[in-house]
Amino acid sequence: MRLDGRNLGWRYADGPWLFKDFNISIQSGEVVGLIGPSGSGKTSLGRLLAGYLNPIAGEVSVDGRSKSNKGSDPVQMIFQHPERAVNPKWRMAKTMTEGWSPDAALLEALGIKEQWLRRYPNELSGGELQRCCIARALGPDTKFLIADEMTTMLDAITQAQIWHKMLEIVCARQMGLLIISHDHALVNKICNRTISFPSEC
Repeated sequence: MRLDGRNLGWRYADGPWLFKDFNISIQSGEVVGLIGPSGSGKTSLGRLLAGYLNPIAGEVSVDGRSKSNKGSDPVQMIFQHPERAVNPKWRMAKTMTEGWSPDAALLEALGIKEQWLRRYPNELSGGELQRCCIARALGPDTKFLIADEMTTMLDAITQAQIWHKMLEIVCARQMGLLIISHDHALVNKICNRTISFPSEC
């Protein structure tokens, strides 16, 4: 399976293009790094690939078919700030089962404790909340993950733990993974290849 973005372009309102005619392809089982300066549009690109934004130019497709926002989405995105990706008024059990119900094996693999599910997001640490967001994104229909600065806000030990488990799961399920990051050392260590994102058109 392959995730493709062809001739993608994005800008806000009538402002200048953040990027234009950009092409990207990610295969199942491949870990790809995306490196570029702040403000270049890396997060916007991730949102386009995951379906949170519709491209102004170009097309996103999965296995040659134009990506639809209907039904379960094979492309999921994990954001830098997990607290912004959840409903603060929902307990974590409701958040985690909004789209599917992670089983005990996955929760254990990600180090998620049962008591966390009875809490609200503000009662968890950043690392605990991000682990829950990762589990939520790993539904049975997920074939590609977009990780946007996923562990930047976390301490080094928690970062290492999360990436270790994440890569184990991605490898076991042969998922495609796009890592958006400023951390060249991280990308060089764990990615099969790296894409340098343009800072301007």
